[in-house]
Order: sequence, then C-alpha cells, then structure tokens
Amino acid sequence: MDNKIIVDIQENRTSLGIEFGSTRIKAVLIDSSYVPIASGSFEWENQLNAGLWTYSLDLIWKGLQESYQELVREVNQKYGVILTSVGSIGFSAMMHGYMAFDKAGELLVPFRTWRNSNTSQAEEKLTELFQYNIPQRWSIAHLYQAILDNEEHVNNIDYLTTLAGYIHWKLTGKKALGVGDASGMFPIDIETKSYDQEKINQFHSLDELESIPWNLAEILPQIFLAGEEAGVLSEKGAKRLDPTGQLQAGIPICPPEGDAGTGMVATNSVKQRTGNVSAGTSAFAMIVLEEEMREVHPEIDLVTTPIGDLVAMVHTNNCTSDINAWVNLFREFSEAAGLKINSDELFATLFNKALEGDPDGGKLLSYGYYSGENITRIEEGRPLFVRSPESTFSLANFMRTHLFSAFGAMKIGMDILKNEAVAIDKIVGHGGIFKTAEVGQKILAAVMDAPVTVMETAGEGGAWGIALLAAYMRQKEENESLGQFLEEKVFGDDVGITISPDKTDVDGFNQFMVRYQAGLEIEQAAVRHFN
Repeated sequence: MDNKIIVDIQENRTSLGIEFGSTRIKAVLIDSSYVPIASGSFEWENQLNAGLWTYSLDLIWKGLQESYQELVREVNQKYGVILTSVGSIGFSAMMHGYMAFDKAGELLVPFRTWRNSNTSQAEEKLTELFQYNIPQRWSIAHLYQAILDNEEHVNNIDYLTTLAGYIHWKLTGKKALGVGDASGMFPIDIETKSYDQEKINQFHSLDELESIPWNLAEILPQIFLAGEEAGVLSEKGAKRLDPTGQLQAGIPICPPEGDAGTGMVATNSVKQRTGNVSAGTSAFAMIVLEEEMREVHPEIDLVTTPIGDLVAMVHTNNCTSDINAWVNLFREFSEAAGLKINSDELFATLFNKALEGDPDGGKLLSYGYYSGENITRIEEGRPLFVRSPESTFSLANFMRTHLFSAFGAMKIGMDILKNEAVAIDKIVGHGGIFKTAEVGQKILAAVMDAPVTVMETAGEGGAWGIALLAAYMRQKEENESLGQFLEEKVFGDDVGITISPDKTDVDGFNQFMVRYQAGLEIEQAAVRHFN
C-alpha cells in the first residue's frame, strides 16, 4: 500500500474532477503528484424527446452521485481510508446547449444539448449580425431560436447556463463559468476576457428583442479564468453530491469548464500553435491561435482556452457512434456463433483489420450521422453505408471506410485552417478511437497530413483535465501560468508516441474525401425520404 497516497488523502492534498461526457460521467481523484489514484463512472445516453436531444435532471444527479460513490468505494478498498474531504474540486461537461431557469431556479424547458441542430435560422441571422461565426450548438443560438419560435418560456428566463455551470451553481450557490465554457455560450472579448459587450448591444438591437424583459448580460454566468476560485462546496451541495453525509462542505471549487477545455489540459495543449483532437461520440480539433482569423467561416468555432486565449475549434457532431453500432453487430454475430470475445479484443481485431484495406477504402462510402452535421449542412441523422458493384467490399475496406468517415467532416474544417495559414507545431490525439494502439492515430495522421502524438496519460480524459484545473487553482505558484504548470509539473518527460503520416494513407484518404463530398447529396436524400 502506498503510504504517500494515504497521507495525501488524509491531509487533503488531492483534487477531484468530475466530467459529464455524452455517454459517461467520470470522476477522477488525483494525488499531489497529479496522478489518478481512484475513479468512478456512470454510463448514460441522451434521449430524443419531442425531436430534441436531452438528458433528464434526475439522470444528471443520479450519475453524479453514483460515479462519486464508486470512487469513494475504490478509495476505501485500495487505501483503507473513508473519503470525507479533498483539497479541491472541479466540474466539467459537454459544452454549449441550453439550460434556462426562472427566478425560482426551476428549469423552464428540458435541457437541450449540443447535439441538437434545430437552430439554423438563429445561426444564420446571428452570424450575419455579429460577423462572427455562431454555430447551432451555441447557447445564444438556442436562445435566439426560442425567441424566433415565440416560445412562451423566454420571458421568464432569469438564468441561462451550460450543464457544467448548472452543476457548479447547485453545489456552490454561485452562477459561475470558466471562460472556455462561456466562449461556447456567447462570443468573448479576448482583451477583457469577458462577454463581448458590443455584440450584446447588437443582440438587443434586434427587433425580436424589443419586448424581452431581461438583459443578456444579466442572465449569463459570471466568467472566471483558470487558477481563480469560483466558489466552495456548500452544506447543501455536499449533501447533494454525497447523500451519505460523509463529504464535508467548504472545499474550494475551480471554474466549471467545458469538455473542450479539459481536453486541452489533459493533452498539454493550451499554448499557442498547439492542438488536440478529441474523438469519441463527437469529434473536435482545437488549435490555439496566435492571432484572429482573417475571415468568418461557418465551419470554424472561435472559443478560448481555460485562460482565455483564442482557439479555432472544428467541431463535428458525429464520430464513433456508427462504428460502435457496427461493432455491436459483429458482437451479436460472434455470440450467435458461440464465440466469446471481449469488447477490447473485438475492437482491436476490427480496427487492426482496417490497416490491411485499400488506401482509399476500396471505393466504399459511409456517413456515421447519428445526428445532424453542421459542417456538411445535414439537418438530421441518417447513418448510411453505400457501395457500388465496382467497390471492393471486404472487412478491411469496410472498417477503413468507417474510420475515414469518422473524420470526414472534420477534414473539411481543417482544410479551411490550412488555407488560413494557421500554424500548428503539435497535434495530440485523445479519446476512445485511439484506444487500439496505432490504428486511430495512423488514420488521423493521414487526415491531418501531419504527425499525431498520443500520450500515455491522454486516456485519462477530461475528468483528469478538470482535476488538474482544480489542482492548479490550489497549488499554483505566483505568476505561474497554466502552460508552465502543465509542462513542468504534470507532464514532465511524457512526450508520448508520435506517428507521422504515410503518403499512401494521405493520398488514399484524399481520394476518399472526393467521394465523401460528392456523396453528400445521397445523405441529403436519405434525410428527405427516409423517416
């Protein structure tokens, strides 16, 4: 048994991070060396309710409590200690979306997640008004669409926040948000690190806002930067997080952040000219910019790091969901055939098969669109697989095509950044698609036509990232930047494993992309005709 870890727990030298991902809520406890020492998780799925993707409040709290309790049990089993306090806490969650509350703190309409693509009218009008890209996922797009649709609840809004902001509010009593998560609600003024006041004024100049009784600046969360304390765990919050009553109140809590920000932290990608690609249910590339982009591109979000530096974000709503569905089909077959193959083995077998396929995937085509895809202007999800009589239909090409397709929409956005001459020194990959060694990494290197690094620690994910932000708040030295803290204290010698692009793979993927873009009309037709 590690006595240092036990002392860290007993003397509150630990930090707790809890992140709400799209399919899993994960809690991670780290020690004073920033290494995970215990974890807990809760599997969940969004539901399609009245045409909109959502999670229920009951499920949010059940997942939070169960993931924390699983972590507490692991601490007790591994170290013989009952967890009653930690040094600091942080909460993070999927960015964007819409959680609107009235003066009594009641949710006015079911939580609308980032996955919804019903806000195209608002997206277009606000992008034109601001001359700044406002994607459909952003909170302000959801809000304006609700106004355009004359939804009754709009006049009663007293507070608008994200999922991470909601959790933080209910556990601390503070209406706070980290700048990175806030940048997915409304544009940020990079100089002041606050909401862009000029754009708030422009928003209120719209005719539809004339009779609205609130001001946007008053209903948005207060912005905090990484390293600042954004509240403490209240008595009520402690009981809500831990209904057993063992967890003590008064623990300092860092600014709640979005999953994009915690991904940057977990991959040591917060400095300019660094980037990371997160690939799971959705996929996004985050590139920290040296300067603002020359033009407005609807395919590129402009958000920030947890310290408020400008980031170009290429976000796609879909990545691995369709791959997972096909793997489950192969699992059903293997079980029907009486074969016992565990999940990791099944994924590894199928993923490695993709490396044996034709460079372009054998002239096969797929779209893993479980939901609408903003970059390609597909409004609804229709997973689709297409081949012609001339296609080479093999298992290797089938898997290679699906892996290519997972990054198809992202490639369109990355080409825009390339044309803008955005400089990138390093790309780090993380997420479920990289779990099988080399395969996802090799595919992404072909997509990016650039070296891709995967670190040993990147698999710890966003829960570890927000735990690191909680630790930074409590343990940073005077004038120590977040980049310095990560580089010198957390990552140290972990330079990861880097794979450079193979020219054959790059050329093959580019051939696939010609097919992918030409075939989007097939996907559009599926949306129109297959219900």
